[in-house]
Amino acid sequence: MTESKDQVTIQATDANVRSSQSQSQDASVAVVQTSTPEDSEVPADQIDEEKKGFLAYFKTKEFYITLALGQLLAIANTSTGTFTTLLGLQNWAIPAFQTFLNYVVLNLIFTPYTMYRYGIKGWFRLVWRDGWKYIILAFCDVEGNYFIVLAYKYTTMLSAQLINFWAIVVVVVISFIFLRVRYHISQVLGILICIGGMGILIASDHITGTNGGNVTHGNQLKGDLFALLGASFYGLTNTAEEYFVSTRPVYEVLGQMSFFGMIINGVQAGIFARDDFHAAIWNGKVGGYLTGYTLCLVLFYCVAPLLFRLSSAAFFNISMLTMNFWGVCIGIEVFHYHVHWMYPIAFVLIIVGQLVYYLGRRVLGESRKPWLGRNQERGIAGLFTAKKKIETVTPAGADPHDHDPERPPAANTSAA
Repeated sequence: MTESKDQVTIQATDANVRSSQSQSQDASVAVVQTSTPEDSEVPADQIDEEKKGFLAYFKTKEFYITLALGQLLAIANTSTGTFTTLLGLQNWAIPAFQTFLNYVVLNLIFTPYTMYRYGIKGWFRLVWRDGWKYIILAFCDVEGNYFIVLAYKYTTMLSAQLINFWAIVVVVVISFIFLRVRYHISQVLGILICIGGMGILIASDHITGTNGGNVTHGNQLKGDLFALLGASFYGLTNTAEEYFVSTRPVYEVLGQMSFFGMIINGVQAGIFARDDFHAAIWNGKVGGYLTGYTLCLVLFYCVAPLLFRLSSAAFFNISMLTMNFWGVCIGIEVFHYHVHWMYPIAFVLIIVGQLVYYLGRRVLGESRKPWLGRNQERGIAGLFTAKKKIETVTPAGADPHDHDPERPPAANTSAA
């Protein structure tokens, strides 16, 4: 009888062990299933697959907006160069002060709005926590402007433009290493075609003798080094700004960059431009040209973040390669330039390069940033961001507070 009871007890124990093992296996399977989200399709993948084929991105409205914004920025930047030339014809040249006015206007627009959205305490918390990041961004932006302008005093325009290609290299390398951007062969080919088009523009200027410039101080090596340094700062600024506007509201990024940029540029102008202030001629034309320059540059700074969100810093830089063409178009009316027959060919080649750049891209294109996660969960749902489109298409999974197009990501709202 005792042995029978023991057998029953042993059998019951074995059954319990097998049951617990089965439950443990089921739980482990469940853990494995829930811990491999890579195997499941996220909403971003579903949107990317809405249009098929090698020309999928060409079938989206975002593609045409991207091209239009790139050329708008090129025209705005060319216009600032035109106003600078007009100021030079009036014997007025204070490069640091010109850029300083741009930072002042941007600061007056975006910093008060940031304070309004975050509150005064929230704004101070933002400055305390993230101010050092924006100081670095502003410093790179200010120095990029400063050294490029300074370079033209020592070297030829041809040399400076050739060295500006270095900005594209800096953007591609930094994006590849730090932002985990992986470029397709079509993107690399597109960049090379755009550079080839820019080379034709420079060659045509060299042939006609309109791009040689005069080395006023007889130290071309110094000017080339300044241009190289300025292009490096531009590459750093563009890549960093693309990262910032993908994770934070545009008004915060522009407000903080202009706030610290105004301080850095103001100090720099006060140190290095005091003699220029005394030597400059001030009249009504100078005031008008300064106003035009500042408005064009403010437009440039306001539109650039939208292009960074919709595409990338690399595409931003190859879009700027058409500036020479637009400069001649403006110069035909303002300075009575003549268009060389190679200019239209070069412009078409640069545009073709931009088209090749997007071959094989899917619906979300470059707005789907690799550093923001598969579903852009670490990004912000703002204008022209992939996350905004994802939440618009899949509202059931969206955060109820994301009706605000420029609300900071949930992980960062403590600073707001």
